[in-house]
Amino acid sequence: MPARHIALACLVAALWGVNFLAIHASLQQFPPIFLVALRFTLLAVPTLLLVPRPDVPTRWLLGYGVGFGIVQFLGLYLGMEAGFPTGLASLVLQASAPFTVVLGAVLLRERLTVRRVAGIAVAVAGLGLVGLSRGGADGWWPFWLVVLGALGWAFGNVSTRLAAPERPLHLICWMAVVPPLPMLALSLVVEGPGEIGDAWSTAATTTAIPAWIGLAYTVVLGTVVGSGIWVWLMKRHPAGVVAPFSMLVPVVGILTAAVVLGEQPAGLEIVGAVLVVGGVVWSGRLPRVPDLEGTRRQRRRAAISAAQ
Repeated sequence: MPARHIALACLVAALWGVNFLAIHASLQQFPPIFLVALRFTLLAVPTLLLVPRPDVPTRWLLGYGVGFGIVQFLGLYLGMEAGFPTGLASLVLQASAPFTVVLGAVLLRERLTVRRVAGIAVAVAGLGLVGLSRGGADGWWPFWLVVLGALGWAFGNVSTRLAAPERPLHLICWMAVVPPLPMLALSLVVEGPGEIGDAWSTAATTTAIPAWIGLAYTVVLGTVVGSGIWVWLMKRHPAGVVAPFSMLVPVVGILTAAVVLGEQPAGLEIVGAVLVVGGVVWSGRLPRVPDLEGTRRQRRRAAISAAQ
């Protein structure tokens, strides 16, 4: 990847790291399944009115919407609502990277290098340590919900690669059309009209301001800006090259959660986080590819100069 593309991948990691604080704030006001529906409704309405449908096969649009939009955020929001710490949620969700690498190899026939496999293995070992720590402390259910969200993200990554949109932002916007109705129906069944009504009854008070700010952040910066850049990168590089950068998200997520929420990871969780970051750094150090086109241009200029 060129340096500017690496910088963009790191920017997305920062945006998505802070995104977990925004989600935490929104969950203080709204029930989790309804919050997923609300988040994507705010994107879907202007999309249907203003954004042309991307010229991609419907099956990949639906695959992206179900994987990235529904499964990822349903698992993440339910896991955080069940008590999984905000900072560690940003870490565990990065299981999407090894999932994406495996799916990319199986479904897209992308090549797996020894370095990449080793780096992902180290990262998975780190995630395992976090799971052991949290499973022993609070039970396994919240942890596995977030892991489910990571699997949904991975399927979304593969769908975007197969869709290969000419305008990635249009695909991001139209992905948001998929979740609202299924999530609203599920919310009415699981959470019920009473819980939804209670949330709306105080939504216009000053205590709900942080929740609305968090929701605005997740919609604009977390989804439109962050996901737009991400899909743009996924279009230009193999999924196994781009996906590991998502494991830089917990660096921001854990630090910001510690500063703002006072979360302090246990020793085993810190070791796991170090392994995750170490794994992504190792797998991301790819051999330098010569700039063949640039070399050809230099040779042509030299030949022209010599002729003159």
